[in-house]
Amino acid sequence: MVAKPQIRPIHRRFQAGMSLLETMIALAILLIATVGLLSVGMAAVGTTENQGHLAARTAEYAQDKMEQLMSLAYSDAETDTTQFPACNTTSTNPPSCTTGTGLAIGGSSDPSAPVATPGNGYVDYLDISGNPIAGTGAWFYVRVWQISQFAPNLKQISVTTRVRRQVGAPQGALPQATLVSLKSSPF
Repeated sequence: MVAKPQIRPIHRRFQAGMSLLETMIALAILLIATVGLLSVGMAAVGTTENQGHLAARTAEYAQDKMEQLMSLAYSDAETDTTQFPACNTTSTNPPSCTTGTGLAIGGSSDPSAPVATPGNGYVDYLDISGNPIAGTGAWFYVRVWQISQFAPNLKQISVTTRVRRQVGAPQGALPQATLVSLKSSPF
């Protein structure tokens, strides 16, 4: 008969794996890193939301001015569109005004170089809520527009709106929106 080999239990001095203490230390390190990243993430989300809001408002206010200009007659060169509601020298309701440019050729599409002459010019200013204000002191949005002769009986209207300052960390260009449209005669 053959003798069976004896199986001896193997006793290891050290067990493989992690102890509860090692696991708790790893979780603490992970928690500290997550809290740090979370605060940076919240700041980024806040800034992105605010910048998005400003960009949306600039587009909305540019569209408002474009609609106001497109409603004028092709040959109108005296309506003052820097105030709301717009007025001209012949209007009775709203009251008439003495200056205005209507769709006269001129203006600028650069908000840092607005054209304020002749008359009331091709620039207006809005407060933080988007309401027109007189003067340049407390504005939050600036709108400029340019009227150019694109072809015979065809004018190009460009409206640019820019915000005065950014929200959050000042990085990159100020939010602005530009719209371009064509106005034809006789329409």
